Amino acid sequence: MQVAQFGQFALDNIWLIAVAFASGAMLVWPYVKRGSGGPWVSTLQATLMINQQDAVVLDVREPAEYDKGHILHARSMPLSQLEARAGELQKFKSRPIIVHCANGNRSGDALSALRRKGFENVVNLSGGLAAWQQAGLPVSQP
Repeated sequence: MQVAQFGQFALDNIWLIAVAFASGAMLVWPYVKRGSGGPWVSTLQATLMINQQDAVVLDVREPAEYDKGHILHARSMPLSQLEARAGELQKFKSRPIIVHCANGNRSGDALSALRRKGFENVVNLSGGLAAWQQAGLPVSQP
């Protein structure tokens, strides 16, 4: 009898169940996406890498975005130009490279492209420039 009641409940509330599954999937999606973008570091880990390991910060946003403000001493190399300009980074191959964009969406693609070019010590800044600013870390203003 209880199985029949559960089945009737599910039929009566199919939309609520669908919404519950959809919201659960939306909560899990960032973690699934993060796993595909390579290793990630927090803003704290990034500052330690910059200060202790002389890490290179690579900003893969478009030039107009970079000009509006960027992490101090970050090198601008838009994702759209990364494949063609990756050779410019050869002199930094032995140093850690921290890749970032506005919020972490494009930088995963940049990390993958650099890995294909032979860069092994590349990490992605979790949350991108937005997380950096939210942490109150220095940003160069125009």
